[in-house]
Amino acid sequence: MPTMVDQVAIVTGGAKGIGAGIAAELISRGCRVIIWDRQLVEAMPAAAAAHTVDITKPEIVAAAVQDAASAFGKIDIFINNAGVNGPVKSVDNYSDTEWEQVLAVNLTGVFNCCRAVVPVMRQSGYGRIVNIASIAGKEGMPGIAAYSAAKAGVIGFTKALAREVVTDGITVNALAPAITETDLFREMTAEHIESARSRIPMGRFCTLEEIAATAAWVASPACSFTTGSVFDLSGGRASY
Repeated sequence: MPTMVDQVAIVTGGAKGIGAGIAAELISRGCRVIIWDRQLVEAMPAAAAAHTVDITKPEIVAAAVQDAASAFGKIDIFINNAGVNGPVKSVDNYSDTEWEQVLAVNLTGVFNCCRAVVPVMRQSGYGRIVNIASIAGKEGMPGIAAYSAAKAGVIGFTKALAREVVTDGITVNALAPAITETDLFREMTAEHIESARSRIPMGRFCTLEEIAATAAWVASPACSFTTGSVFDLSGGRASY
């Protein structure tokens, strides 16, 4: 794999879970990683920087991007990982507030970040944007309609943005993992977790290491001719 030493990467939701796993993998490959999270409980000492950033606030995101570009001179990689599961309940029991919160973080937050970082990447003529979607965005999952809708939106947004920046040296791709054992399990019912696992032909959850390794490759110079794609990590579940 081509070197990633001294590449500058921002990972949203990087303080724990999938984001922390991706951040650690990028650091191991020589990247200077900036962690964004709403709650920086245990930011990794190896990270180049860590900031409290609410990705639902466009003015905060824009300022944080400019701060990073000024401090490090560039932004090579942007991992849109921050997300929430939202409550597990039927659509007719969802409140307006619950629906809006899930979409604000999982979809609008991705838009806010991409809108802010694309001009920086375009100026340097290079960039890798990796959006963490979900197999739920392809298939839809009962009980988490808001999450499914937001992740489907991330997939569509990824494909559209990829075509907008295709001649700027910027690639935009998405990952669609099946259910992965993280802190988000606390937002889910046991029945929902078991139902999701039963849909995976391999009969197990996706691991943080598997997601991190895939994200690192997609974010690397080696992934140079693929853009607007969705990389499934589904244990055989994905059918398209």
